[in-house]
Amino acid sequence: MENHRKVLTFSAPSGCGKSTLINHLMTQVPDLHFSISCTSRPPRGTEQNGVEYFFLTPEDFRAHIAAGDFLEYEEVYAGRYYGTLRQQVDAQLEREHVVCDVDVLGGENIKKHYGERCLSLFIMPPSVQALRERLEHRGTDSPEVIDDRLKRAEFEISHAGNFDIVIVNDDLETAKREVVAAVRQFLER
Repeated sequence: MENHRKVLTFSAPSGCGKSTLINHLMTQVPDLHFSISCTSRPPRGTEQNGVEYFFLTPEDFRAHIAAGDFLEYEEVYAGRYYGTLRQQVDAQLEREHVVCDVDVLGGENIKKHYGERCLSLFIMPPSVQALRERLEHRGTDSPEVIDDRLKRAEFEISHAGNFDIVIVNDDLETAKREVVAAVRQFLER
């Protein structure tokens, strides 16, 4: 029997409501499960290996990179890696649909790998100015960090056309409906 399980990737600039939209989707569509990523950072608090992340040493992470085992990975800063192992996603796909919360390049790489079996979604801010206001309103970042996030957002937005679906999160309730409708339609195909 052919496996009809599918992959969903979500990418967005910081502050676009991606986590809120994904969490809403998970309550509306059954049989969706997060991909478990790898990281070279140590566990925080009550995090457990194989639950929130697979915790690897930087050396083990680099060995997986060298072997070509990652669908996507990023070195966030020196020796601090995050990535998605192909073998992990393939194992999850044996039993469930997989949701990947990744940066734009990761989303593009996963889409390339899975092709028609993957729906790539990009969550877009209504404008860069609106994004600036959201980030400032959150009150969690310094002006320098906000400027860096906005520079990165402009780069990420320039990649939006490489995604299957772009959803502008101007009104949260509308964006929630659009995400759920797009995913249901894809899964029923």
